[in-house]
Amino acid sequence: MNYKNIETNVLHAGISPDPTTGAIMTPIFQTSTYVQAAPGNHKGYEYGRTQNPTRDALQKNLAALEKMKHGLCFSTGMGAVDACIKLLNPGDEVVSTNDLYGGSYRIFTKIFAKYGIIFKFVDMSDVSAVAAAVTDKTKMIWVETPTNPLLRIIDITAMAEIGHSVGAIVVVDNTFSSPYLQNPVDFGADIVMHSATKYINGHSDVVMGVLCVNDDELSEKLAFIQNSCGATPGPQDCFLVLRGIKTLHLRMQRHCENGKVIAHYLKNHPKVGEVYWPGFEEHKNHDVAKKQMKDFGGMISFTLKNDDVNAALMFLKHTHLFSLAESLGGVESLVGHPATMTHASIPKAEREANGLKDSLIRLSVGIEHIDDLIQDLETALAVV
Repeated sequence: MNYKNIETNVLHAGISPDPTTGAIMTPIFQTSTYVQAAPGNHKGYEYGRTQNPTRDALQKNLAALEKMKHGLCFSTGMGAVDACIKLLNPGDEVVSTNDLYGGSYRIFTKIFAKYGIIFKFVDMSDVSAVAAAVTDKTKMIWVETPTNPLLRIIDITAMAEIGHSVGAIVVVDNTFSSPYLQNPVDFGADIVMHSATKYINGHSDVVMGVLCVNDDELSEKLAFIQNSCGATPGPQDCFLVLRGIKTLHLRMQRHCENGKVIAHYLKNHPKVGEVYWPGFEEHKNHDVAKKQMKDFGGMISFTLKNDDVNAALMFLKHTHLFSLAESLGGVESLVGHPATMTHASIPKAEREANGLKDSLIRLSVGIEHIDDLIQDLETALAVV
């Protein structure tokens, strides 16, 4: 059963007590195969790669959170991206944003491009640029909003209108928002993708990907790819993500509260240059963010006043609560250097052309006490 409010759905949608024992927590069905009464006569489960009850519960729960009919889980976020692109054929075009997670850029350009799929990267915060890029060969629009790492906001409604006008599938990577802050299906998306490693799980102990869809035929195609290619998560990971989801709404509220304070602190600091956060009224697409999102999230990127790479590296060495690490969306705060970490696979010339400077610092603001986080930043900025 699905409920009206996400705060209730995170706990109950797609989940019921175990019928055998009454256990309120979904059991971990740690099995590779299932006994059949006769060939083809089984209880809906045949083989662990194809089905697993723990994974089924998670997939139903995630579909409900994204207000969609079907959820599919993958062993990693990149496994989910891979499945989406496998819907296409040689000669098909994908129009994507030029401010894009480095792993997505890498799989597009280094893996699938050699099979004849054409990728175009444009500034999707400019609707006219996307309209100019699509052709009758465009079969997919790949949206990230907010983008990684420059926190650009892309109008999902406009992207859906452009994509559907040429018969393209519109995919939205909703990782930075989570289903708590944004439901892309409300604005016309056909597929919603997540790296569940991030906010959905929220505890930095699982790697997983998610696709949510409404269309039955599209769901069947993706499920066929999921089973055939085998990038499926194990039941232990599914259990951990189900556990993490139960506090998604509480965690996201704190991420947003802390993020807002830190964004304004950085904006007013004399040693800080540009601060990228969609909650600022002067942000290019702030009005779009207000329309699409419940709040503005806990991801912030910034540069130092002098744009000095060495100064940025010095800052990274002197944070304590903000741990230097890849990834984001966990309860603990993280700091990263996109040019050498998450986006190193994008050539330097392309990074800089798209506005990603080598001096850029990215924060994933956690749920610690805000005073301690501010003090940590103050200490690191003092040595710059």
